[in-house]
Amino acid sequence: MTSSLFSVGIGVGTHNGKGEWLEVFYPAPLLQPSAEVTGVLVDALAFTGGNHAINLDPARMIALSEALKGVDDDLAAICGKLSSSKQPLVATVLSTDEAPTSVPEVYLKLHLLSHRLAKPHTLKLDGMFGVLPNVAWTNQGAVAIDELSDRQLEARLKGELLEVMSVDKFPKMANYVVPAGVRVAHTARVRLGAYLGEGTTIMHEGFVNFNAGTEGPGMVEGRISAGVVLGSGSDLGGGASTMGTLSGGNNVIISVGKECLIGANAGVGIPLGDRCTIEAGLYVTAGSLVTMLDDKGQVVNTVKARDLAGQSDLLFRRNSKSGAIEVLTNKSAIELNEALHAHN
Repeated sequence: MTSSLFSVGIGVGTHNGKGEWLEVFYPAPLLQPSAEVTGVLVDALAFTGGNHAINLDPARMIALSEALKGVDDDLAAICGKLSSSKQPLVATVLSTDEAPTSVPEVYLKLHLLSHRLAKPHTLKLDGMFGVLPNVAWTNQGAVAIDELSDRQLEARLKGELLEVMSVDKFPKMANYVVPAGVRVAHTARVRLGAYLGEGTTIMHEGFVNFNAGTEGPGMVEGRISAGVVLGSGSDLGGGASTMGTLSGGNNVIISVGKECLIGANAGVGIPLGDRCTIEAGLYVTAGSLVTMLDDKGQVVNTVKARDLAGQSDLLFRRNSKSGAIEVLTNKSAIELNEALHAHN
């Protein structure tokens, strides 16, 4: 008998015309549920182990709600509400953290990230792109691509407009969860699976991919690519870029430490330690040749930027005369605008 579970999500979602999952919404996903909750779920779902998405009907959802009362009243209440749904219902149960093999499994893990139950790089997401379907995200919800033309015509015949906001494998996070203490100026630019720490502000041109994000507080006006995490107190300037694992970073995990400042239109292609600065307009890649200067401005050595990965208190700048990239100790150690971050 299963005595422990890695994660559980009770949710409602959307099928295509063939009965295949397009997406799933989990109001309150669980990570490593208690033994009491696990026992109830195992019995009520007749779960025997493994990682499975179990289709439920309203009657089974009501039974699950009753079984959870007195054990997890919040989850019981959610199950009670879900029992009135006309949309497909599912219980996704994961015994272990393995590469996902179904749409409900992928969505559960994306929810765990955006609910701040798991941090980026702590969940196995291998092969998820092959599992997720491409979906038309509309004002009437998720629509299968091969069914979109018919749905558009149906809407027109009713004098309505089926608005397509995006065509993508990922929906926007805010349609599934808005974590406490964040500001997101343009919700379409934050994908489900993003991790936003409390105190994070994402401005209109800021972007956060899945399995990436911020520890918070921080200001994001640039792009946080897949796999990249910004430490607390760090700011990403307007138009700035971080090189993710899907955009040229290969298997190197790019991270930015605490209290760093990446200037406008700058770029990061190596992991940074704490209190580092990259001046505006400068893109530092792993293979960039960097001239190291001492406290008197004298040349000490020339190295590749990758050799400085993870080091703290560095200031990267470009010499306006020679064009060379220089690095020196960042003695000014970025004093972040406390008033700004206090209201994030």
